[in-house]
Amino acid sequence: MTKKILVALTSHDQLGDTGEKTGFWLEELAAPYFVFVDAGCEVTLASPKGGLPPLDPKSNVPDFQTEHTHRFEADAAANAALNTTAKLSDVDAGDFDAIFYPGGHGPMWDLVEDAHSIKLIEDFFAAGKPVGSVCHGPIVLVNAKDAAGEFIVKGRKVTGFTNSEEEAVGLTNVVPQLLEDTLIARGGLYEKGEDWLSFVQKDGNLLTGQNPNSSTAVAELVIDALSIT
Repeated sequence: MTKKILVALTSHDQLGDTGEKTGFWLEELAAPYFVFVDAGCEVTLASPKGGLPPLDPKSNVPDFQTEHTHRFEADAAANAALNTTAKLSDVDAGDFDAIFYPGGHGPMWDLVEDAHSIKLIEDFFAAGKPVGSVCHGPIVLVNAKDAAGEFIVKGRKVTGFTNSEEEAVGLTNVVPQLLEDTLIARGGLYEKGEDWLSFVQKDGNLLTGQNPNSSTAVAELVIDALSIT
């Protein structure tokens, strides 16, 4: 039976008070999207507001384009899905086998506190279904709780965009909170690799990647967790 994966994207496009735009990071959508599709999965894209989610313009400059981003931009089906994302409030965890959150800075403002997103994460987690995220995506986990009322990251190995990576992009004082610090504050067993190199963590059905270069590896963990060969 075809596995169904829900990919949840941000709807937030303002980078704090800087006047600059943000959104989702293209590589963090494109690479996992094709890992999932190439494994034979059915992928549904969703966002808080539905429709076309905002792309972080920095993620599509030549320096950050990859084989995956080029493939995504040339793929009619992928673009159609991106232009018509479902509303998170209209999707049900019971209809999917896994959920995945790309990063970009947008989720730091909206998905972190989005009630529908938190409920979806809690439902997927409670059902033992894979919950994956990459880079800033793991911020979506910090307010989700398990059946006992504990934060789901508490006592579990997690990773995500590091404080030093945030400092390197000059946004330490722009983001509402630092991802590394918040995961630790919630009791997460935060670990990290070298800045900008691929690093992933797996703890049960909780799967996290540190930065854009971790996108493929963490998506492959999702596929492994779904027992797809």
